[in-house]
Amino acid sequence: MTEPIGFRRVYEQTAPGDGRRVLVDRVWPRGMRKDDAPFDEWARDVAPTTELRRWYGHEPERFPEFRRRYRAELRDEDHRAAVQRLRDLAGHEKLTLLTATKDAEHSQAAVLAEWLAGTH
Repeated sequence: MTEPIGFRRVYEQTAPGDGRRVLVDRVWPRGMRKDDAPFDEWARDVAPTTELRRWYGHEPERFPEFRRRYRAELRDEDHRAAVQRLRDLAGHEKLTLLTATKDAEHSQAAVLAEWLAGTH
């Protein structure tokens, strides 16, 4: 991977340097029409399981444990193809992972960007 993998909120304005924009949430962003989706693809299969997402509840004090559990999920068979797809994309172009979460720094997008960059 030649360029760093970025992450941000899906509701933020598209930036020229975003490259390929991929939504990495399991559920569709609230208030967003599919016709107006500001991203290139939706990689819902790489998102945390519903059980992990509900347990985390976007509570920052749970983030270290969420990160540990989500990294374990990223190694399992259910996530393998989706992770590989993102690795392939990142190997050829700038990649920005998107999430609807209010706190992108404490989201699966942040963990996934770190994971794909090999800094986990």
